[in-house]
Amino acid sequence: MKQLDVRSAAHIDPALDDLRIRPYGITDHDRVHRMSERLSSASLYTRFFSGTPRLPDHYVGLLDGLDHWDRDALVALDGDDIAGIAEYVRDKKRPWRADIAVLVTDPWQRRGLGSVLVGCLTELAGRRGVTEFDADVVLENRPAIRFVHHGWPAARSTTEGGSAHFRLPLAAMAATGTAAAATANPAVRTRSPHWGAERTNS
Repeated sequence: MKQLDVRSAAHIDPALDDLRIRPYGITDHDRVHRMSERLSSASLYTRFFSGTPRLPDHYVGLLDGLDHWDRDALVALDGDDIAGIAEYVRDKKRPWRADIAVLVTDPWQRRGLGSVLVGCLTELAGRRGVTEFDADVVLENRPAIRFVHHGWPAARSTTEGGSAHFRLPLAAMAATGTAAAATANPAVRTRSPHWGAERTNS
């Protein structure tokens, strides 16, 4: 998975109260395609590390194939449109670690939505045994780097090829209160019945 693209301020915009956050579902397929209408070329570049005019089809396909355990995603809904997506993919060799990526549409950037989504994803992944996130950030994406240092003050990074790689312990974010503050937002009170549920065999 590529790139953390969280362009949000430290504050939480009261307008987020009108959003609804829930797990991604197959009915969101068309909504994801429509997100391209509200994503600038800069936003797409910082998420996918390439100049693409719209969300790649393979990305939508990956979302449709989520197993909601080792790979999962949360969407923030503004009416019938997706305002943001946060996703994680568990490392098969190190199942306590997972790659994280966040994408927020341009109208909702710098309003705290990225913070809320990461807080929710931290809660969800933590219940499933994940203790560390890995995140890649384009070096020129200063808002995302500031966000990382806000949630993880002790975060250290390595740089390679124009990007910074961060290892982010979930416990460290919890210690700052960022995750708790995010999940206290009214936007996350309407949840799927399967939010954070234990895995079952059917």
